[in-house]
Amino acid sequence: MRVKCVLCDKIDTIDDETLEAKRLRNRPIHTYMCGPCNNRIEIKTNERIKTGNFRLYRDKKTEDHW
Repeated sequence: MRVKCVLCDKIDTIDDETLEAKRLRNRPIHTYMCGPCNNRIEIKTNERIKTGNFRLYRDKKTEDHW
């Protein structure tokens, strides 16, 4: 399967039988990022977390007592 990175527009090929390929085929909201772009995003995110100004806005879970 040929895929294109959403950040750098690099075209890669991945195996059709992988889980990532299945997600890309069946769910259009999933996008592909190549390895170097994924690592760059991970490093920059970790640097932002270390500054203390980074917040993850997650939904608060409500407990159901039933």
